[in-house]
Parts: sequence; C-alpha cells; structure tokens
Amino acid sequence: MNKVYPYKERIAKISANNRSSIILALDLGSRYHNLKYIENLIRHLNPYLCAIKINFHLLLPFSKNIIQKINRVIHSYGLLSIADIKLNDVTNTNHVTLRYLHSMGFDSVIVNPIIGLTELRSLVRLAHNFGMGVISLVYMSHKNVKEGYGLNIMQKGSKESKLLPMFEIFLQYAKKSRVDGIIVGATHLKTLKHITSITKIPIYSPGIGTQGGNPKSAIDNGSNYLIIGRSILNSRDKHKTLSKLLKSKEFY
Repeated sequence: MNKVYPYKERIAKISANNRSSIILALDLGSRYHNLKYIENLIRHLNPYLCAIKINFHLLLPFSKNIIQKINRVIHSYGLLSIADIKLNDVTNTNHVTLRYLHSMGFDSVIVNPIIGLTELRSLVRLAHNFGMGVISLVYMSHKNVKEGYGLNIMQKGSKESKLLPMFEIFLQYAKKSRVDGIIVGATHLKTLKHITSITKIPIYSPGIGTQGGNPKSAIDNGSNYLIIGRSILNSRDKHKTLSKLLKSKEFY
C-alpha cells in the first residue's frame, strides 16, 4: 500500500513540481455549470496550478456524483482539491459535513475559527484521520474585513487581560489546533506582513486581481499560495494570464 502523506506535504510537493503556487478558484457563473467545460478548463490549465478550490458556486447546483467526478478529474492531473465552505457549526454538524466532503474526494476544507479552539481542534483531528487538511480563516480579503476580523477583543489571561484584534486570536487557534494553512487576504499587505512575522503556518491568499491584490506583493509579504479566480476565469487568454503570473521566480 502506498503511503499517504499529510495534506500540507502533498500540496508543497505539487507546488514545487509544477513550479506554481497558484490555486484556481472555480467561482463559475451558472452559464458554465457544465461538467465538460470544467473538465476542459482543468485539462488546459493544470500545468500552471497546484490545486483547485471549489465553493458554493458549484457545490450548491451540482450533485454529489458530479462533484466526485470533478475531483477525480482534478486528481487525475496530479492536483489537490479544496472545499471552500468556511465550515462553522457545532461538533456533530462539522463532523457530518467533513465526512461528506471526504466521500466527495476533497483533500482539504476551509473553516471559520469563530467556532472556537475546542471545536477547531476536534475538526482538525477528524480531518487528519481522513488524510485531509484544514485551512482556517484568519483575515479575509474583502474591504470591510475590519468590521469582523479586525475587531479588538478583550482576552483574559491567567495574570492579566489584554486587547487583541480578532485575527490574532484566530491565529492563536490555528497554531494550537495545528491547522495545515491559514487564509490571509492579499489585499491587506500590512496585516499579511505582520502575520507572516509571527507564524510559520502556510498562508493562502485570496483577493488577487479582481479585488485589487497584487501577486508579487503578496509573495513578497509572506504568502505561500495564491488563490486566484475571476482574473483567470474571465480572461480571454487564460494560458497567457497564468504564464504571465509565473514568469518571475517569486511565484514558486
């Protein structure tokens, strides 16, 4: 039996082999909800990628059977698949959801750490038992992120209490629960650089292109993987767009 390596090692190896840190976000509109179109897209773009992220754009309209087929296509080209549902519920629901995602063929899941450290640890343990990875939100890419992830929270300690931004508390949860990666938006470089200075957890950065994030700036400030969707999907020449991103050595 072949040894199954942890998710974090698998994606790092694929990224090195493909000389790419780009994760394609399949945020496809309804006109492209066609299995053949998706298969062709993956076939043509896979050499430039290390993983593919699937969110509710496809999870809601497609059946379990179709999602399984998409994941088999992804795996057939040596890539990994990420379920982006920002999982955030009670233990039983989290575990049932994770089992469904595993049965669909996903390699990892994005979660929301607002569930707390205990629930996050439980989810990570189950995911690792399945050979799956867990990527936890720390600081999202949208412009109003400070209204949530940037809020200052009073954290009570054994000796003293102190104010911490929510994202630093989420980062503490990520460290203690041993998640496989964290989400930090490429649109907030100051925060990205700060987080990079206090953790070695691999950083996945959305917000490139359409939302205003610059890929080179993200890499220079600590991003390990770049999540890119609409900038590629809406491009007339997807190969050219990806090739342009990968010209510089900073991208692998």
